[in-house]
Amino acid sequence: MPRVSQDHLDARRRQILDGARTCFARFGYEGATVRRLEEATGLSRGAIFHHFRDKESLFLALAEDDALRMAEVVAEQGLVQVMRDLLSAPAPTGDAEHPADWLGTRLEVSRRLRTDPEFRARWAERSRQLTDATRQRLERQREAGNLRDDVDVDVLTSFLELVLEGLVSHLAMGLPADDLEPVLDLVEESVRRHRRTG
Repeated sequence: MPRVSQDHLDARRRQILDGARTCFARFGYEGATVRRLEEATGLSRGAIFHHFRDKESLFLALAEDDALRMAEVVAEQGLVQVMRDLLSAPAPTGDAEHPADWLGTRLEVSRRLRTDPEFRARWAERSRQLTDATRQRLERQREAGNLRDDVDVDVLTSFLELVLEGLVSHLAMGLPADDLEPVLDLVEESVRRHRRTG
């Protein structure tokens, strides 16, 4: 029997994660049944659970994958850009796919953090990636003279993370988001260093 190449396994795993992202965004964790996961991925339950032990492991892998991609955006462009990406993402209906659509996963992570202590414990380590990436980006910005120096970097990191969580809650409630770009401009401006003139 020929061995399956690592490239094929990686592509299959990506196919499962992409389909699962759509499914979890559309139906939530509880509503993402195995049958719906099969439909969303185009694969059988055997193929899905060959790569992931169970639905919880699949969701955690998806959330971790999204957190890693968010951390990459933070490293390059900052946490406010992640927020802008969340605003520009299509509504989590599963009708539109977007490579940076983390909203559905992020909403479900936030919900499960509130209601599932076991998930909260498993997620704690993974969420540190985003915090670390944010802190490192802010430290680089401070060294470059672009970040205000009258507030500790840890405080600024917490501030930005609280704004992110507030934005996620706002979007989770289905409140209008059309007018939030100026709010994010204000958030960005509030952490910048202001040079005195005159």
